[in-house]
Amino acid sequence: MQLTGAEIIIECLKEQGVDTVFGYPGGAILNVYDALYKHRNEIRHILTSHEQGAAHAADGYARATGKVGVCMATSGPGATNLVTGIATAYIDSVPMVAITCNVTLPLLGKDSFQEVDIAGITTPITKHNFIVKDVKNLAQTIRRAFLIAKRGRPGPVLVDVPKDVTANKTDYKKARPEKILPYTDTITEEDMKGALHMLLRAKKPVLFVGGGAVISGASEELLELSELLDCPVCDTLMGKGAFPGTHPRYTGMLGMHGTKASNLSVSECDLLIAAGTRFSDRVLGNPKTFAHHAKVLHLEVDPAEVNKNVRVDGAVIGDLKEILKRINAALKEQKSQIPDHSEWNRFVRDLSEQNPLTFPEAGLSGPFMVQKVYEMTKGDALICTEVGQHQMWAAQFFLFDRPRQLISSGGLGTMGYGLGAAIGAKTGSPEKTVINFAGDGCFRMNVNELMTAARNNLHVIEIIVNNHVLGMVRQWQTLFYEKHYSATVLDDGADYVKIAEGCGAKGFRVKTREEFIDAFSKALAEDGPVVLDCIVDCDDKVWPMVAPGADISNIMTEE
Repeated sequence: MQLTGAEIIIECLKEQGVDTVFGYPGGAILNVYDALYKHRNEIRHILTSHEQGAAHAADGYARATGKVGVCMATSGPGATNLVTGIATAYIDSVPMVAITCNVTLPLLGKDSFQEVDIAGITTPITKHNFIVKDVKNLAQTIRRAFLIAKRGRPGPVLVDVPKDVTANKTDYKKARPEKILPYTDTITEEDMKGALHMLLRAKKPVLFVGGGAVISGASEELLELSELLDCPVCDTLMGKGAFPGTHPRYTGMLGMHGTKASNLSVSECDLLIAAGTRFSDRVLGNPKTFAHHAKVLHLEVDPAEVNKNVRVDGAVIGDLKEILKRINAALKEQKSQIPDHSEWNRFVRDLSEQNPLTFPEAGLSGPFMVQKVYEMTKGDALICTEVGQHQMWAAQFFLFDRPRQLISSGGLGTMGYGLGAAIGAKTGSPEKTVINFAGDGCFRMNVNELMTAARNNLHVIEIIVNNHVLGMVRQWQTLFYEKHYSATVLDDGADYVKIAEGCGAKGFRVKTREEFIDAFSKALAEDGPVVLDCIVDCDDKVWPMVAPGADISNIMTEE
């Protein structure tokens, strides 16, 4: 069957089970959009308000569903507008395929109108990228892109197709997607023996859960391991929900804004079992003193992450779910040899009880709103965030009991991420309540995507924690820069309720706790997008906090 390159792209998307793409058209990609029009009943296209919104939406769709997110853009500025979204997905290991179309082959390399070397630009922020110069190679390239995006440690892949390649014809034969098996060849008997030896000798173990646990679907295995070892569990921002946030063994997040119980227990433990985490600087604080009493056992799919930020004493490389299955089976066989950890558990439980997360008893605040959202949704909501104080409050006060429930830019820290991601999450999980927590600074960066939500009648609730400043930057300026509030005050009279209404959304202004409860109740009952502009104090801070580069046991509190 002879098809054009554009038609082959659409057929390959259908092969891969793609039901939604996010994008923005332009001259170089018109052939693809024409083919997409003909298949509009099979693949839904969400027209975003900006290409960056398309990349974030594809990212949010992928995080919420576990499928590959797909975005499209035209050449030049259309392609470069995807870059921040691609980088966001790359550092958080999100499977995404970005399809861009470039100028025709004769015009490549001649500074043609809207020409850019997007493959060169995105090389450091993709798992792989391609420029397809022969239509005969197009189908196999699209198929490889999806395979690479999903296999092992996931990530974004970019495919750039010159416009004349989308117009040229070649034979197309449908193919089934290649089955992706978990990485197991790297799990060696020697590494497993070493890991088991460390687990059976530990008297004060802590299980530390990262985003890899969410990606590998290892929740059941993590729960079983914690029960076999009878040990406390903490997590990273990206690991939220892989281990239930309501479980009695759970101590909270670790690191800069982690709980005292998590930070102090890791500082006192004799074995840290790191499951699917890359040991980012926000977790480590001072890497020289991090978990300094402990041996570190790293369970990780990507060998490049082992001994990169922390020197480890043992490691098993491979798919985390499969590693944990084998460890749990071995521990069951030697259950009598597992030490009694009851005294250690009492110590950690006392830390949790003596150092609970708190917030002011009166007045509207970010933590109060997060806690109320948790109560009023009974914990059954997809929570998206922008980046800043509201992000940390969401991580601290919403108890995530299942994976893929928190959708947040952890590694790149992308302001302007959340609303686009919420649109993607709602599109992929239409039955779920989707809420995006934003600061007013972040809201300004992606407010245009409200029009996308309204145009598609997506019930996304945007909660703006509005302190009229760049809150997290101001917190650092207060603590470390002698209160020099340079370029962080946003009190310019912008009316976010009117802006929301002008974009086709419903808007409520909230100044008290009672008003928030009432407005959020009304927001839950709406059909389309809703914005709650919630006014809070400009000097509210995220506590606890560890200063950058300090030992994580050196914890600052409000007192």
